Amino acid sequence: MAADRRSSWLKGVLDLLVLSCLTDGESYGYEIAKALDRAGLGEIKGGTLYPVLNRLEEAGFVEAEFRAAERGPGRRYYRLTDRGREELATESGAWLGFHRAVQTMLHPGGTRS
Repeated sequence: MAADRRSSWLKGVLDLLVLSCLTDGESYGYEIAKALDRAGLGEIKGGTLYPVLNRLEEAGFVEAEFRAAERGPGRRYYRLTDRGREELATESGAWLGFHRAVQTMLHPGGTRS
């Protein structure tokens, strides 16, 4: 049950987190998944991550470029667009406001454990 709950929470914020992974420059899917895992969000499988990347590309928030590799398969690199940076800023503010509201409900009176 805890894994289902975590999955539901992640669905609500994964687009934002993927955009955030691209703030320091371009990256490819596997590296984005690893960054999310290192951040403590757990393993994000390709079947979850790549639809998010495709949706962000269709919305104009990221641009993608396929690059052939000398050895092994090529990779599709993603980078934020100006529109993606604007979206990240707007949605980050909205998420932080939501997070504060949840904290207020969980810790009435300002007490935190």
